[in-house]
Amino acid sequence: MEYSPPPLFKQGPSALARLVFFVVLAIALLISDARFQTLEIVRGVLGAGLYPLQRAALVPRDIFMGAADLAVTSATLRSENEKLRAKDLLLSQQANTAASLAAENGHLRALLQLSQHLTTQSLPAEIQYDTRDPFTQKVVIGRGAQQGIQNGSPVVNEDGVIGQVTRVFPLQAEVTLLTDKDQAVPVEILRTGLRSVIYGTPKGDSLDLRFVPISADVQAGDELVTSGLDGVYPPGLPVAKVVRVDKQADTAFARVVCQPVAAVRGARQLLVLHVANDVPPRPADEPDAATVAKEAKGKKGGKVTDGKGAADKSATRAGDKAAADKPTAKSPEKGAEKAPAKAAAAEKKPEKQPEKSVTAKKAEKPAAAKNVKPQAASGAQP
Repeated sequence: MEYSPPPLFKQGPSALARLVFFVVLAIALLISDARFQTLEIVRGVLGAGLYPLQRAALVPRDIFMGAADLAVTSATLRSENEKLRAKDLLLSQQANTAASLAAENGHLRALLQLSQHLTTQSLPAEIQYDTRDPFTQKVVIGRGAQQGIQNGSPVVNEDGVIGQVTRVFPLQAEVTLLTDKDQAVPVEILRTGLRSVIYGTPKGDSLDLRFVPISADVQAGDELVTSGLDGVYPPGLPVAKVVRVDKQADTAFARVVCQPVAAVRGARQLLVLHVANDVPPRPADEPDAATVAKEAKGKKGGKVTDGKGAADKSATRAGDKAAADKPTAKSPEKGAEKAPAKAAAAEKKPEKQPEKSVTAKKAEKPAAAKNVKPQAASGAQP
């Protein structure tokens, strides 16, 4: 006996049809968000709305961490205090030396009229939790756009570079760690000054220094610091240390394996840097170096043919002046008197023309004489 529910109790589409619909909808949302960032606003609103729940979920962890901090013994505190006193003494000596060197450097820069280093502002932050994606190296910090965090800002701790801010929410920010496979930092070798780019690896436990020629001077133990060429990372920040260098004859580049200087996964308190580039742009009317070099080269080339150019120019000017005087002559006597007078006046004004060689002056006199004779003859006719 076939059973069918009454019309009032029908349940709509079948389960398979609903499954297909929601699968297609999910794929469409994934594609639109990946290509056009359509859900960025929704993600920000949800992040701001779920922030109180996240803080409430982290309360047990904070209580446990607070209890663990209180359980530290007095002996450990004494040893740490002694180490900190010794380190404070060493840092004070280095600060005194650095102050004298900074004063000397400022005096030399003022003497040579060099520009000062970029000013770097920092903002402290604390890591709240790791992201849920197991294939990326990212963490979330408790500072967002309302606290002044900007997208792309470098993140460091007391040892060196940790990563870079890649996404900013109103009250939180996402930081991509230095060991992420998609993260790249321009660096230079402190010993030799060789510049290159360091990348993360898929495993996330080491770094790869790429585009290093086989003939380059790279050794195990070399320190890598930021070069500052990208305008994002300030120059001189410690990044990594070379662990192994593999050079093969069949490749043009060496494989350089590095280890981060800072504890990327063990850090908790961080500093978010904000680099402000105060270098003014070049004015639009100021010529570049290539244009100046071309003009100087053209001037040097023009001096070689100065004699011929001056002769041709003076002959042309004399002919033009004689032709200009010809139609304005009203009588034979005036025309005959004005032409030699103007030719003589043209010879008596060397300051308005470039310096003429002997060849140019000889070429100018016959040209002026030739132009005067036809004029006088034409003026003598009735």
